[in-house]
Amino acid sequence: MKKLSILLFAFVAMLSLNSCTSDDDVVFIAQPDPEGISFVNSFNDSYVLTPATSGNIAERFVWNTVDFDVPTNITYELQGSADADFTSFDVLGATGENNFAVKVSQMMTLAEDAGLDADAETDLPNTGMVYFRVYAYAGSDGGNGLNETSEVKSLTLVLPEGEVEAAPKQLYLVGDATAAGWNPNNNNTPMFRDSEDPNVYYFTGKFKVGSFKLVAGQAWAPSYGKDGNSLQYRETEDDPDPANFDVATAGYYSLTVNIDELTYTFEPYDASGAATYDVIGIVGDGTTVGWPGDDNPTPDIQMTPSSIDAHIWNAQNVELNGANAKFRANLAWDMGWAGPFPSGQGVSGGDIVTEEGVYNVWFNDITGRYIFIPVPVTE
Repeated sequence: MKKLSILLFAFVAMLSLNSCTSDDDVVFIAQPDPEGISFVNSFNDSYVLTPATSGNIAERFVWNTVDFDVPTNITYELQGSADADFTSFDVLGATGENNFAVKVSQMMTLAEDAGLDADAETDLPNTGMVYFRVYAYAGSDGGNGLNETSEVKSLTLVLPEGEVEAAPKQLYLVGDATAAGWNPNNNNTPMFRDSEDPNVYYFTGKFKVGSFKLVAGQAWAPSYGKDGNSLQYRETEDDPDPANFDVATAGYYSLTVNIDELTYTFEPYDASGAATYDVIGIVGDGTTVGWPGDDNPTPDIQMTPSSIDAHIWNAQNVELNGANAKFRANLAWDMGWAGPFPSGQGVSGGDIVTEEGVYNVWFNDITGRYIFIPVPVTE
């Protein structure tokens, strides 16, 4: 009888142990959110889009938070398409938040995909619909089966006919890592704008230890800083100030930014093999000095090197008459640069066909990039 009692006690103990083990081994079974996902913000009757406002926010899409009943992060993709069935679409952005701001430039891209334009001379309409939806999924892998997609929202876009394309922005460096310091109106070194894509800018040059931002003028806004690996735009001074670009070690770096895609790269650059010049000048029959020669000994319009970088040159208030010009080194023809106007990457041979006006001119002898920046006319 005693042995039977001991065996019975052991059996009960094993059952209890097994029960405890099972209780601790919790299995989460993910379920779709029964509430689904949908937009919760109100929308305008129509959205008027112009090149002058391309950097502005057209609409901030807001949706409800999804609950998949599982302890994991949720990723939301805002998608836009020119057709309601989303046969093809653009991912306008991915976020872990329940909202995403869409810029005018992004809506203009969708408008172009939908066959809209602002040219009164074409048969294409200037008003039409584009479509949006939000796609939510668990984790960071959009291919998993745990996801929700909202209903499609159509918005009416209007491209006013006859709108003149806005002049491209000019970006300048500001900060204690740059020659201008923290002063946005101190003859700041500009970024060199791409000759084909006005949203892309380049700068290769020397930075001091410190930090910097990019300003689109001689004020603190509009401006650009960074948000992790992305470029962050600040439209007005009332908007949040983005983080600085930091320079831990003084030296040469290459910076490239795309203000449409809000992307950037900032990488060390080896300038040890770069040629140095005593003089960089501007010449040509489009300038006030003409083409130097035996019958015209007038020296070049000589540029001034940067206070921190002997490869960055500047000349203020250069008058051009619309004829040809080019850059050359050391008052000689051994090394010269020319390309498109008003910005580009100069190569040897050819001329720059200018436009009449007064310009501040910048040149980088490492990359050959240059830019002619119009001087505002004052009454």
